[in-house]
Amino acid sequence: MSSEPMPPVSQLKGRPLGRILIKMGKVTRAQVSEALELQKSRRGPLGQLLVEMGYVKRGDVNLALAAQVGMESIALRDIDIAQNVIDLVPSQMAHAYRVVPTEYDRDTNTLGVALANPDNFHATDDLKTLMGFNVVARITTDEDMQDALNRYYPEEKADSINDIIGELSGDEELSKLEGRGESIDLETLKSAAESSPVKKLVNLVLLQAIRDKASDIHFEPFEDEFKMRYRIDGVLFEMIPPPKHVAMAISSRIKVMANLDIAERRLPQDGRIELLVEKRPVDLRVSVLPTMFGESVVLRVLDRSQVNLDLGQIGLREDDLSTVRQLINKPHGIIIVTGPTGSGKTTTLYSALRELNNIDVKILTSEDPVEYDIDGMIQCQIKQEIGLTFARCLRSFLRQDPDIILVGEIRDLETAQISVQASLTGHLVFSTLHTNDAPSSIARLLDLGMEPFLITATLEAIVAQRFVRKICENCKEEYQPGERQLFELNLKPEDVKGRTFFYGKGCEYCNHTGYRGRRGIFEIMLLDDDLRELIMKHASTNVLRKEARKRGMRSLRESGLLTIYDGITTIEEVVRETLSAIED
Repeated sequence: MSSEPMPPVSQLKGRPLGRILIKMGKVTRAQVSEALELQKSRRGPLGQLLVEMGYVKRGDVNLALAAQVGMESIALRDIDIAQNVIDLVPSQMAHAYRVVPTEYDRDTNTLGVALANPDNFHATDDLKTLMGFNVVARITTDEDMQDALNRYYPEEKADSINDIIGELSGDEELSKLEGRGESIDLETLKSAAESSPVKKLVNLVLLQAIRDKASDIHFEPFEDEFKMRYRIDGVLFEMIPPPKHVAMAISSRIKVMANLDIAERRLPQDGRIELLVEKRPVDLRVSVLPTMFGESVVLRVLDRSQVNLDLGQIGLREDDLSTVRQLINKPHGIIIVTGPTGSGKTTTLYSALRELNNIDVKILTSEDPVEYDIDGMIQCQIKQEIGLTFARCLRSFLRQDPDIILVGEIRDLETAQISVQASLTGHLVFSTLHTNDAPSSIARLLDLGMEPFLITATLEAIVAQRFVRKICENCKEEYQPGERQLFELNLKPEDVKGRTFFYGKGCEYCNHTGYRGRRGIFEIMLLDDDLRELIMKHASTNVLRKEARKRGMRSLRESGLLTIYDGITTIEEVVRETLSAIED
């Protein structure tokens, strides 16, 4: 059908979609009537039905949907965009969000952008958060968008961190900060935080970290340098450091994005940044800590699309998975997951709760912080500064008629006692501790001041865990370990006769580390009558460990060995992660 000139948006805003497409000259009344009739039986959006019927293109429907909400259209192929406007949005960001800047008004700090999808409103929100612009969006076609991205942002010319650090070093305004230390006034600091090279660097670091599946991003000031590091699969990697004099500008930029006070440099601050990167919701938890040489900023990346909250996928072996499923389906009792920070305790607990999360079960959680929002669970954020502690939260939980309770961490005697009380009154309680292995958790609870008879009356099991990095499947190779490597695992060559070992050579896919992704190794200590009697007699951790192993407990080291034999991880990883959990 022939297309007519696009009527003014003022005539189209708020009109039915079919009416707008008719006014645009894209369809006839008869075609819209036919699609509306089909919609009665088929359901689904009218625009989608018209596309499927071959009456209209998806791009025309997008233009109509944009006009419906009052969004103007723009033909990118008919305009030339100034290079200084293109430079305002980094290449990685333009491709990730599928946006192209079209004009910029310095006086009002307003950036005009073109979008190909009218539903991509997150792009405008994130541009405001990441770049600090007031954003006015207009709609264009998919073809125009792709053509403009190829023309203005060719992939091979994408900015690298090296390029932007060079731009930072050569920036005259930012170079005036050199040697000024803490004596920078607020206006100068605001101006530095809003400078284009600082925005570009922060955005590029964030986007690259999310793309590389980093769990944390560190910005760290030292006496003579300013470091940037990522944590990927539990290991920190250093990036090229930016000039030291821009440290305060970078920390201030992150504070602005997280709605924190940039004037406050003496006290710690916490905030969050919410983004939608490549259609994936990403939460950045921001922690700012004053140090001797400036503010250390750490961002925890919570990419909900990357976490797999499936109990069957976290690394439990078949027999352990069966045991854990029996445990989490008990009517009451306490189940503790233990391990150091970053060992995957939260992932294991969330996976268990997600499996139990049915319409007939009420689940309450108290967390610090709430890491993932899960529908159907009532989640409470602990706020120590106003007195909302685990203990206080837990006390209120008992009046909320729950079936299952998650206590983020047992940190003190009061929390431990209320957890016991909850268990004794018919609730299933999940919690975490920071100990090296399962048996030493008993000593930790006793140290907190818990009575042995209360531990034995309520505690059902302790699950200790670690994360080990998985060998990259892309560069995995077979090899034969030497005697020294085997000795680190207390093994002799004859112990591993016929076994096959693997390692990762390193490739582009795994950033030349030889590893890609992580997997849990577990130690599950089930309390039976004999173990409970030993706890009542204040038996030592070593005695408890030996007795638990006699009853079939697989230690962390043994679990790691099986993972090596399965070709999933390496000897070095298991040695590194189970060094502090070696059995007698």
